[in-house]
Amino acid sequence: MAQKKALTRPLEVKRAWIEPNHSQCTIARQCELIGLARSSYYYLSAARESEENLRLMREIDALYLQRPEYGYPRMTRGLKELGWTVNKKRVARLMQVMGLQAIMPGPHTSRRHPAHPVYPYLLRGVSITVPDQVWCADITYVPMQRGFLYLVVVMDWYSRYVLAWELSNSLDSDFCVRALEQALAHGTPGIFNTDQGAQFTSTDFTGRLEEAGVRISMNGRGRAVDNIFVERLWRTVKYENIYPRDYADGTVARFGLDVYFRYYNTKRWHQSLDNRTPATIYRVKAA
Repeated sequence: MAQKKALTRPLEVKRAWIEPNHSQCTIARQCELIGLARSSYYYLSAARESEENLRLMREIDALYLQRPEYGYPRMTRGLKELGWTVNKKRVARLMQVMGLQAIMPGPHTSRRHPAHPVYPYLLRGVSITVPDQVWCADITYVPMQRGFLYLVVVMDWYSRYVLAWELSNSLDSDFCVRALEQALAHGTPGIFNTDQGAQFTSTDFTGRLEEAGVRISMNGRGRAVDNIFVERLWRTVKYENIYPRDYADGTVARFGLDVYFRYYNTKRWHQSLDNRTPATIYRVKAA
C-alpha cells in the first residue's frame, strides 16, 4: 500500500525524497524504489536552479575550460576575483551538478562508482599511428538559456574524428551507451579509453565493449593528459559553437550541434593534422 501511494505522488514530492549523497543507495536505486524516472529527477534538478545559479554555472564552465585543475576551493577564489559573491559549499554543489572535478591527482578527482570495476591504463608509451587504433569518450556540461544538458562524444584519437555524440538531461549511462552503439557502426577500435566515471565503468558500457572484442583502457585518477584530445575538443566546440549560439533549449541545441559536428568533421582544418580535416584522415583507413 505504501509503495502504491508513493507511485501516485507528484513529481516534485518524489524528487524531494531523493538523497543525492546517500551512503548506501544510489540515485538510480532511489528513483526505482519511488517510481521516479532518473531523467525526471535530473530535469527537475535543472529546472529548480535559479537564474543566478545558471549564470554562475556558465561562468564556472568557462573558467574550468581555462583551469581544469581547479577544484571547488580554487574555483571559489577564481569566481570571487571575477566579482561573484559565493562560498565553497555553493560552488561545490554546482560543480557536482555539472559533473566537474579537478583533473589533478588527489583523493577526490574521478567520481567512480565503488561497485564498478576499473580497468588499467593501456596507452602509456603507445604510439597512435592509424585510425581505429584508439577511440576515446568523455562528457561535458552544456549551458543553455533555460537549464542545461550533458554532451558525450566518442572520438577517434588519431584523426580527431567525432564518431558519435549524444545529449542528455541526466548523468546516467544510457546516453553514453547510445553514443557507443552509434560509433560502433563506423567500425571497431583496438582500444577504447575513458576516465573512471560511473557512466563508463557501468556494466552496460563496458559489457558492450567486451562483446565487440575491444580492449578497455581507463585514465589514471585525475589525469586529463590521458584524454587530452577530447579535452581540446571541448574547448573548440564551446568557444566556436555552444557559447556564441547560446541555445534556447535542447531541441535547438541538438540541431545546432548536429550542424557543427558535421562541419568539424568535414570542413574544419586542424593544424595538428597538417591542415586537413578529421574526415580526410579517418577515411584513410579505407584506402
